Amino acid sequence: MAKVFGFTQGLKTSQIRRLDNLYRRKLPPAQLILPEQALALARLSAELGRQIGLVASRRGEVVSVMVGGPEDLPPPDLARLRRGRTRLAGYYLVHTRLGPGGLSPWDFTELVRRRWDLVAVLGVEQEGLPGLMQAAHLLPQPVDGQDYRRLPAFAPGQPPEDFERLVRSLEEELARLSPPQALGKDGAAILLSVTTGPRAEAEERLDELAELARSAGLEPRERVIQRRQRLDPRTLLGPGKLAEVLALAFRAGAQVLLFDQELSPSQAHALALATSSDLKVLDRTQLILDIFAQRAKSSEGKLQVEMAQMRYLMPRLSMRDDGLSRLTGGIGGRGPGETRLEIDRRRVRERLHRLERELGQMGRQRARRRGRRQSLGLPIISIVGYTNAGKSTLLNALTNSEVAAEDRLFATLDPTSRRLRFPKEREVIITDTVGFIRDLPAELKLAFAATLEELDQADLLLHLADAANPQVEAQIEAVDNLLDELGLTQTPRLLVLNKMDLAPFDRRVKLTRRHHAVAISALDARTLPSLLTRLEEMVEGLASPRPDDPASGA
Repeated sequence: MAKVFGFTQGLKTSQIRRLDNLYRRKLPPAQLILPEQALALARLSAELGRQIGLVASRRGEVVSVMVGGPEDLPPPDLARLRRGRTRLAGYYLVHTRLGPGGLSPWDFTELVRRRWDLVAVLGVEQEGLPGLMQAAHLLPQPVDGQDYRRLPAFAPGQPPEDFERLVRSLEEELARLSPPQALGKDGAAILLSVTTGPRAEAEERLDELAELARSAGLEPRERVIQRRQRLDPRTLLGPGKLAEVLALAFRAGAQVLLFDQELSPSQAHALALATSSDLKVLDRTQLILDIFAQRAKSSEGKLQVEMAQMRYLMPRLSMRDDGLSRLTGGIGGRGPGETRLEIDRRRVRERLHRLERELGQMGRQRARRRGRRQSLGLPIISIVGYTNAGKSTLLNALTNSEVAAEDRLFATLDPTSRRLRFPKEREVIITDTVGFIRDLPAELKLAFAATLEELDQADLLLHLADAANPQVEAQIEAVDNLLDELGLTQTPRLLVLNKMDLAPFDRRVKLTRRHHAVAISALDARTLPSLLTRLEEMVEGLASPRPDDPASGA
């Protein structure tokens, strides 16, 4: 016997049996429902005092029967729905509504979210008689700002057009007009920002999010900014805006909804339920973790990224669908044993403990290497800065190295140390570190604690900033704040403005005067002598080296 979904509590056995019988009769695909079928459905809905919904295939087979409340309907079973940018679901939804009202915002949201072939509502009059029907379908392209078309009201069995033929023509038009999938990309993304602040600030943050998306292999296709007095605690977006976003994703052929704000576990779970299963919902933290996972090359870097991912996953395990959970008490055991969720949590905790031990061992090895460098008495200069400011490029230019350097965010993660000889024959050790970013995920701060310990031993911090970036002031402030959080307030710093050849002259002059900075282009060796002179002066001004320091005789 097929299952009846929804609010069936309190129903009589005879009523449950009549609901089960709805599975037995086919609905006509061209007409949606016959008059006698509409009469039986309306009478049963009036008798129960609840809405009744049917999900039917294009062949007219009823695959799901749902019972709702007087004004709502439970989410339908989605296991059978088709997926694809150029295809509709392959099923249509018909449900009753007690009294007048017709199609509601819920119907249009469901239409866009599930990509139903059609959504239709049968009005139920007070006597339990069927009233008029209202139906709507998706449009391949918006018309007057609407993503759907509302059909004229009609009597059951007398549709305004052949629905079977209509659905076929819709899919043909969808296939013709669907945007092509970007080659070499992992998916198209809709960028989202929900803010209570100025719109201009949200635009700047979405510019950075777009760069992060491209760095991760995604293709940003559309942007959505919503300003609210108060963020929706359930989904950030309100239900109306969420329906608009889903329609936009449908039109743009997007596979990813990418939020600039970090989603709480409950918000991520609610959004996953509210969207179709072929849409991934990611937040900024997940995106950065994914980039780090792609770029980590060394054993330590891979362990650090895995630990960050585990820390991020841990509080979200409770929000996972437990439909496949099974009891594992075993034969003869007392009690239910561990659930699938408890096993997952235990395994994550065990993996975290192993990662912490391995990273602790690597941290001690790094400390020994650091101790050997300190025994040489050579001053240490650490290059810090916002991601993609050109740190690796500068290290290569100063030391004639060949460290990998690319024009994208977080191109390199693993720290690299090289010797640098000044014109006066004094040597220092210069270290390139992982790039910073505003709102750096807490999980990454914890995971990369050992790497950031390198900064504790630095005698001088060379803060490299991208002068050509319009948001350079905000980036400088973000890096300074992160350095202060790491307890490096007392370490001397030198601000270096990179890419000066690409920056407007007035901005370069203003920043140089305000921060007493040095302006260079890491790709132009002619601009580097001024930096070397300034660095040498600052190194000379540091504490005098010990008598046994080999560099003291340089």
